[in-house]
Amino acid sequence: MAKRLIPTLNRVLVEKISPPAKTTAGILLPEKSTKLNSGKVVAVGPGMRDTSGNHIPVAVKEGETVLLPDYGGMQVKLDDKEYHLYRDEDILGTLHD
Repeated sequence: MAKRLIPTLNRVLVEKISPPAKTTAGILLPEKSTKLNSGKVVAVGPGMRDTSGNHIPVAVKEGETVLLPDYGGMQVKLDDKEYHLYRDEDILGTLHD
């Protein structure tokens, strides 16, 4: 049974990207050199409302690659896959090629 989690308010569901442990030539990389805390946005909430009632949309969109803080977020497991739930303001930025 497939589950779909739709975040509420300004929350963002992220699947963390695990960096490769070795190069294409087979050289093993140390853990410190491969550490970039990034992830792919899987789902976003509808956003928040300010005190005047105006809608404040979430800053990221589904499919974007984002830079994440070292700590924070909530771990969620769905169908044997691990995701993390962050608030919109906790995401540090987007990564582009």
